[in-house]
Amino acid sequence: MTRSESLGREHRVRLPAGEVRYFERGSGAPVVFVHGVLTNAQLWRKVVPDVAAAGFRCVAPDLPLGSHDLPMRADADLSPAGAADVIADLLEALDLRDVTLVANDTGGALTQIMLSRRPDRVGRVVLTPSDCFEYFFPPIFKPLPAIARIPGSMAVLGQLLRFRVLYPLPMLFGWVVKRPLPDDVAQAYLAPLRKSAGVRRDLRKLLRDVHPRHTLAAAEALRTFDRPVLLAWASEDKLFPISLAHRLAALLPDAKLVEIADSYTFVSEDQPAALARHVIEFAGVMAD
Repeated sequence: MTRSESLGREHRVRLPAGEVRYFERGSGAPVVFVHGVLTNAQLWRKVVPDVAAAGFRCVAPDLPLGSHDLPMRADADLSPAGAADVIADLLEALDLRDVTLVANDTGGALTQIMLSRRPDRVGRVVLTPSDCFEYFFPPIFKPLPAIARIPGSMAVLGQLLRFRVLYPLPMLFGWVVKRPLPDDVAQAYLAPLRKSAGVRRDLRKLLRDVHPRHTLAAAEALRTFDRPVLLAWASEDKLFPISLAHRLAALLPDAKLVEIADSYTFVSEDQPAALARHVIEFAGVMAD
């Protein structure tokens, strides 16, 4: 499906796991945006223009997390560690260095796992509300890994997601955005799972292995992560309470916490201008 023109030009890159589509806008120091499960690059469509205009090269990939249009290789490792490697492989394939990573939701968990394994190309990190510690997944989504182990479950899920009456429920978009998503954005997130067996296979690989052991191990490793981290967290978040951000700030050696008001998990949707401003200030100061 099409992505917003605000994300920039579409490109494709071949990685060990398969071909990944990404969007690029602007020039300068690289900022790479990492989305979570059942979203894609569209999540950043309101943030990229401001960050690019401030003098940064913005890269927003469609990662294999259930809303991508290009299924990965059938033998690709898309466990949490494997999905984290896709992020690192993207940075390597594009030869990006001293990168500012901006991550959200499941993408934040994968970013933490990646930083505990392959942090070399990362200069600084912005974590918006994300899975971390024992919240992988948050309580309301805890049944998903068990469901994903049931053959055919992703096909059933894909068909259920056709019903727009479900969108406001907490299990879908009700607790990630304060105001309803535009229908074209919701369809960009949900249609690939319904239409593609390969996308369903990819998502199932990730979901069935989601467990807090991954994020707890990453957190322990990040006690020695010495690069700057900005925690741009929604003070009203229902899925990832602000207390998690305070715990991360206490654990990370060089972390700063800013609270963003009037937003749920998708800060890029609810408060894009505020998030863009924080990213620009953080990446700009740190790059000087």
